Amino acid sequence: MQFSSYQSFEWIVIDNDSKDNSREIILSAFPFVKWIEMGYNAGFARGNNEGVRQARGEVVLLLNPDTIILDDALDKCFQRLIATNYVACAVQLLNPDKSPQITGNFFMKGGLNHLLPLPYMGQLLRSIAFAAKVKKTNVQQSSNEEKVDWINGAFLMVKKSVIAKAGLMDEDFFLYAEEIEWCSRLKKQGELCVFGDLNVIHLQGESINKATKSADKGYFNLYDKKGLQLIVSQLVRIRKQFGVGWFLFHLFMNTVEVPLFFVCSIIDNIFHLHNPFKDWKLISGFTKNIVKTWRLFFIILNNKPHFYKMF
Repeated sequence: MQFSSYQSFEWIVIDNDSKDNSREIILSAFPFVKWIEMGYNAGFARGNNEGVRQARGEVVLLLNPDTIILDDALDKCFQRLIATNYVACAVQLLNPDKSPQITGNFFMKGGLNHLLPLPYMGQLLRSIAFAAKVKKTNVQQSSNEEKVDWINGAFLMVKKSVIAKAGLMDEDFFLYAEEIEWCSRLKKQGELCVFGDLNVIHLQGESINKATKSADKGYFNLYDKKGLQLIVSQLVRIRKQFGVGWFLFHLFMNTVEVPLFFVCSIIDNIFHLHNPFKDWKLISGFTKNIVKTWRLFFIILNNKPHFYKMF
């Protein structure tokens, strides 16, 4: 531990079926850690929920394993949270090179920002939003104290008294979008903020990329197993937070992107003197993911309990 206050906290590690000797390594170095075996890959929501259930403190922190605490930021964040009326908070996440990583975000009507990763439709919507001077959906770098609608789940500190009212994370989610939907419920109980002068490094995406054999560390990859999980989780979140109408709209727009992607990529590549079918692998991967998503149509539409684990 590289910060002085670590012994002041209760540390709980959730093992989502690691299948290695990490338990022995960690407990031998830090015997005060409480180790919880899930017995299967339970995903982000179910794993963290179990930790929250067993935590004894008045405040809980969801903390990714791929994070590095800087300058005792954890304790400083805790002290500030309990001294305010905020229901949840975070610190400013940083990339390994210390550049800012988006931490605080804002909701858009119907979750329209989830369409931005679409290859060509997203570009068009981004241009329209820029021309119309639509408010940005996130804070590129938080100031000393920035009020936001939702917080990146890599570092999310919440008062347990609020969780008792808002509920735990929805366990239908396996990965992605669960903290967004959760924050929408937390926000009904009070305000959330990012303390921008406190920092934690987030390596971002190491585990998921290894599991899905993906090299992408962002949320614009819609073409492989990770992309399928992103598409499904985002649609599930739209259905739960905004209702049936917006879910149908998003699914329609994702489906329309399939022929649009095919036609526009050919035209684009010819215009730039490239092989017209240079993007065929991406088009094929995206199309397969949309077909697999349609197979879940009635389950998502009816909002019945279902574990949306796509790999």
